[in-house]
Amino acid sequence: MAKKLSIVIPAHNEEKNIVPTVKSYYDFFSENLPSFEIIIAVNNSSDKTLELASKFSKGRPEIRVLNFDFYTGKGGAVIEGFKASNGSLVGFTDADDSTIPPEFFRLLKGFEEGFDVVIGSRAVKDSNIGKKQPLPRRILGTGFRLITNLLFGLGINDTQCGAKIFSRKAVGMLLKERISKGFEFDVQMLWIAKRNGFRIKEKGIKWSNNTDSRVGFFEPLKMLLGLLRIRFWG
Repeated sequence: MAKKLSIVIPAHNEEKNIVPTVKSYYDFFSENLPSFEIIIAVNNSSDKTLELASKFSKGRPEIRVLNFDFYTGKGGAVIEGFKASNGSLVGFTDADDSTIPPEFFRLLKGFEEGFDVVIGSRAVKDSNIGKKQPLPRRILGTGFRLITNLLFGLGINDTQCGAKIFSRKAVGMLLKERISKGFEFDVQMLWIAKRNGFRIKEKGIKWSNNTDSRVGFFEPLKMLLGLLRIRFWG
Protein backbone atom coordinates (compact mmCIF):
# COMPACT_ATOMS: atom_id res chain seq x y z
CA MET A 1 0.00 0.00 0.00
CA ALA A 2 1.84 3.07 -1.30
CA LYS A 3 -0.60 5.66 0.02
CA LYS A 4 0.36 7.46 3.19
CA LEU A 5 -1.59 6.36 6.25
CA SER A 6 -2.42 8.65 9.17
CA ILE A 7 -3.23 6.89 12.45
CA VAL A 8 -4.97 8.98 15.10
CA ILE A 9 -4.78 7.72 18.69
CA PRO A 10 -7.07 9.64 21.10
CA ALA A 11 -5.83 9.46 24.69
CA HIS A 12 -7.45 10.62 27.92
CA ASN A 13 -5.55 9.65 31.08
CA GLU A 14 -3.79 6.74 29.36
CA GLU A 15 -0.37 6.96 31.05
CA LYS A 16 -0.26 3.18 31.51
CA ASN A 17 -1.08 2.42 27.89
CA ILE A 18 0.05 5.24 25.65
CA VAL A 19 3.76 4.44 25.20
CA PRO A 20 3.35 0.64 24.78
CA THR A 21 0.53 1.20 22.26
CA VAL A 22 2.28 3.91 20.25
CA LYS A 23 5.55 1.97 20.32
CA SER A 24 3.86 -1.15 18.98
CA TYR A 25 2.24 0.82 16.14
CA TYR A 26 5.43 2.75 15.38
CA ASP A 27 7.61 -0.36 15.29
CA PHE A 28 5.17 -2.34 13.16
CA PHE A 29 4.44 0.34 10.59
CA SER A 30 8.10 1.35 10.35
CA GLU A 31 8.74 -2.17 9.07
CA ASN A 32 5.61 -2.67 6.97
CA LEU A 33 4.59 0.65 5.42
CA PRO A 34 6.86 3.10 3.57
CA SER A 35 4.87 6.18 4.53
CA PHE A 36 2.81 6.72 7.68
CA GLU A 37 2.23 9.11 10.57
CA ILE A 38 0.88 8.67 14.08
CA ILE A 39 -1.04 11.53 15.66
CA ILE A 40 -1.54 11.25 19.42
CA ALA A 41 -4.51 13.42 20.44
CA VAL A 42 -4.04 13.96 24.18
CA ASN A 43 -7.44 14.88 25.54
CA ASN A 44 -7.14 17.07 28.66
CA SER A 45 -5.29 14.39 30.62
CA SER A 46 -4.58 14.98 34.30
CA ASP A 47 -1.95 12.25 34.49
CA LYS A 48 1.38 11.85 32.64
CA THR A 49 -0.09 10.95 29.24
CA LEU A 50 1.10 14.16 27.58
CA GLU A 51 4.55 14.02 29.16
CA LEU A 52 5.12 10.39 28.18
CA ALA A 53 3.74 10.81 24.65
CA SER A 54 5.86 13.91 24.04
CA LYS A 55 9.00 12.20 25.34
CA PHE A 56 8.45 9.14 23.15
CA SER A 57 7.81 11.26 20.03
CA LYS A 58 11.21 12.99 20.24
CA GLY A 59 13.48 11.86 17.44
CA ARG A 60 10.57 10.17 15.68
CA PRO A 61 9.25 12.61 13.03
CA GLU A 62 6.46 10.18 12.12
CA ILE A 63 4.84 10.86 15.51
CA ARG A 64 3.04 14.10 16.35
CA VAL A 65 1.37 15.03 19.62
CA LEU A 66 -1.69 17.27 19.89
CA ASN A 67 -2.78 18.50 23.31
CA PHE A 68 -6.12 19.93 24.40
CA ASP A 69 -6.39 21.73 27.71
CA PHE A 70 -10.14 21.18 27.72
CA TYR A 71 -12.00 17.88 27.54
CA THR A 72 -13.22 17.41 24.00
CA GLY A 73 -14.47 13.83 24.24
CA LYS A 74 -13.19 10.92 22.20
CA GLY A 75 -15.10 12.08 19.13
CA GLY A 76 -13.67 15.57 19.42
CA ALA A 77 -10.12 14.26 19.80
CA VAL A 78 -10.46 12.00 16.76
CA ILE A 79 -11.85 14.82 14.61
CA GLU A 80 -9.04 17.18 15.64
CA GLY A 81 -6.60 14.43 14.71
CA PHE A 82 -8.30 14.06 11.33
CA LYS A 83 -7.98 17.81 10.76
CA ALA A 84 -4.24 17.63 11.45
CA SER A 85 -3.67 14.53 9.30
CA ASN A 86 -1.86 14.42 5.97
CA GLY A 87 -2.58 10.86 4.84
CA SER A 88 -4.47 9.68 1.79
CA LEU A 89 -5.98 7.21 4.24
CA VAL A 90 -6.88 8.34 7.76
CA GLY A 91 -7.84 6.06 10.60
CA PHE A 92 -8.00 5.85 14.35
CA THR A 93 -7.36 3.21 16.97
CA ASP A 94 -7.74 3.04 20.73
CA ALA A 95 -4.91 3.89 23.12
CA ASP A 96 -5.35 0.65 25.04
CA ASP A 97 -4.01 -1.48 22.15
CA SER A 98 -7.14 -3.66 22.03
CA THR A 99 -6.57 -3.77 18.27
CA ILE A 100 -2.97 -4.76 17.68
CA PRO A 101 -1.08 -3.22 14.72
CA PRO A 102 -1.14 -6.26 12.39
CA GLU A 103 -4.95 -6.34 12.66
CA PHE A 104 -5.21 -2.61 11.94
CA PHE A 105 -2.87 -3.13 8.97
CA ARG A 106 -5.19 -5.82 7.57
CA LEU A 107 -7.94 -3.23 7.17
CA LEU A 108 -5.93 -1.61 4.37
CA LYS A 109 -6.81 -4.54 2.09
CA GLY A 110 -10.35 -3.21 1.89
CA PHE A 111 -9.18 -0.15 -0.02
CA GLU A 112 -7.58 -2.36 -2.64
CA GLU A 113 -11.06 -3.85 -3.11
CA GLY A 114 -12.54 -0.41 -3.81
CA PHE A 115 -14.08 0.47 -0.46
CA ASP A 116 -14.03 4.02 0.95
CA VAL A 117 -14.36 3.14 4.65
CA VAL A 118 -13.03 -0.02 6.28
CA ILE A 119 -13.90 -0.81 9.89
CA GLY A 120 -12.77 -3.52 12.26
CA SER A 121 -15.52 -5.75 13.61
CA ARG A 122 -15.81 -8.10 16.57
CA ALA A 123 -19.15 -9.46 15.36
CA VAL A 124 -18.60 -11.07 11.96
CA LYS A 125 -17.50 -14.60 11.07
CA ASP A 126 -13.79 -13.95 10.62
CA SER A 127 -13.40 -12.04 13.90
CA ASN A 128 -11.32 -13.48 16.73
CA ILE A 129 -12.07 -12.29 20.25
CA GLY A 130 -9.38 -12.96 22.85
CA LYS A 131 -10.29 -11.61 26.27
CA LYS A 132 -13.98 -10.73 26.20
CA GLN A 133 -15.72 -7.78 27.82
CA PRO A 134 -17.69 -8.51 31.01
CA LEU A 135 -21.11 -10.05 30.31
CA PRO A 136 -23.16 -6.95 31.33
CA ARG A 137 -21.10 -4.83 28.92
CA ARG A 138 -21.67 -7.35 26.13
CA ILE A 139 -25.42 -7.34 26.78
CA LEU A 140 -25.51 -3.54 26.70
CA GLY A 141 -23.42 -3.59 23.53
CA THR A 142 -25.82 -6.00 21.81
CA GLY A 143 -28.79 -3.83 22.70
CA PHE A 144 -26.94 -0.75 21.51
CA ARG A 145 -26.20 -2.35 18.13
CA LEU A 146 -29.83 -3.37 17.63
CA ILE A 147 -31.08 0.12 18.43
CA THR A 148 -28.40 1.71 16.26
CA ASN A 149 -29.37 -0.29 13.19
CA LEU A 150 -33.05 0.40 13.87
CA LEU A 151 -32.44 4.15 14.05
CA PHE A 152 -29.91 4.54 11.24
CA GLY A 153 -30.32 1.49 9.02
CA LEU A 154 -26.58 0.97 8.74
CA GLY A 155 -26.67 -2.81 8.49
CA ILE A 156 -23.39 -2.96 10.42
CA ASN A 157 -22.76 -5.58 13.11
CA ASP A 158 -20.21 -3.66 15.17
CA THR A 159 -20.11 0.14 14.95
CA GLN A 160 -18.02 0.64 18.11
CA CYS A 161 -14.83 -1.31 17.51
CA GLY A 162 -11.96 1.17 17.85
CA ALA A 163 -10.34 0.46 14.50
CA LYS A 164 -11.55 2.41 11.48
CA ILE A 165 -9.90 3.82 8.33
CA PHE A 166 -11.38 6.36 5.90
CA SER A 167 -10.34 7.56 2.47
CA ARG A 168 -9.27 11.19 2.26
CA LYS A 169 -12.42 11.97 0.30
CA ALA A 170 -14.60 10.47 3.05
CA VAL A 171 -12.65 12.42 5.69
CA GLY A 172 -13.28 15.62 3.74
CA MET A 173 -17.01 14.96 3.90
CA LEU A 174 -16.91 14.19 7.62
CA LEU A 175 -15.08 17.42 8.40
CA LYS A 176 -17.92 19.40 6.81
CA GLU A 177 -20.31 18.04 9.43
CA ARG A 178 -20.67 18.74 13.14
CA ILE A 179 -19.54 15.47 14.67
CA SER A 180 -20.58 14.47 18.18
CA LYS A 181 -17.83 14.58 20.80
CA GLY A 182 -19.16 11.57 22.70
CA PHE A 183 -18.57 7.86 22.06
CA GLU A 184 -21.55 7.81 19.69
CA PHE A 185 -19.43 9.63 17.11
CA ASP A 186 -18.56 6.30 15.44
CA VAL A 187 -22.18 5.75 14.44
CA GLN A 188 -22.57 9.31 13.21
CA MET A 189 -19.45 9.08 11.04
CA LEU A 190 -20.64 5.83 9.47
CA TRP A 191 -24.12 7.28 8.92
CA ILE A 192 -22.69 10.33 7.18
CA ALA A 193 -20.47 8.13 5.02
CA LYS A 194 -23.38 5.88 4.01
CA ARG A 195 -25.71 8.82 3.28
CA ASN A 196 -23.10 10.25 0.94
CA GLY A 197 -22.64 7.05 -1.01
CA PHE A 198 -19.31 5.89 0.38
CA ARG A 199 -18.80 2.13 0.35
CA ILE A 200 -18.24 0.65 3.82
CA LYS A 201 -16.48 -2.65 4.47
CA GLU A 202 -16.84 -4.40 7.84
CA LYS A 203 -13.87 -6.70 8.38
CA GLY A 204 -13.40 -9.15 11.23
CA ILE A 205 -10.30 -8.65 13.36
CA LYS A 206 -8.54 -10.16 16.32
CA TRP A 207 -9.45 -8.10 19.39
CA SER A 208 -8.92 -8.36 23.13
CA ASN A 209 -10.56 -6.38 25.92
CA ASN A 210 -8.25 -4.21 28.01
CA THR A 211 -9.40 -4.14 31.64
CA ASP A 212 -7.79 -0.72 32.10
CA SER A 213 -10.05 0.85 29.48
CA ARG A 214 -11.23 4.43 30.07
CA VAL A 215 -14.81 3.69 28.91
CA GLY A 216 -17.30 3.85 31.78
CA PHE A 217 -19.81 1.08 32.42
CA PHE A 218 -22.83 3.32 31.79
CA GLU A 219 -21.37 4.95 28.68
CA PRO A 220 -23.70 2.99 26.32
CA LEU A 221 -26.70 4.72 27.95
CA LYS A 222 -25.14 8.14 27.36
CA MET A 223 -24.39 7.07 23.81
CA LEU A 224 -28.02 6.12 23.23
CA LEU A 225 -29.16 9.59 24.25
CA GLY A 226 -26.54 11.04 21.92
CA LEU A 227 -27.80 8.91 19.03
CA LEU A 228 -31.38 10.03 19.57
CA ARG A 229 -30.19 13.63 19.43
CA ILE A 230 -28.24 13.01 16.24
CA ARG A 231 -31.08 11.16 14.54
CA PHE A 232 -33.99 13.38 15.45
CA TRP A 233 -32.64 16.79 16.41
CA GLY A 234 -29.50 17.09 14.24
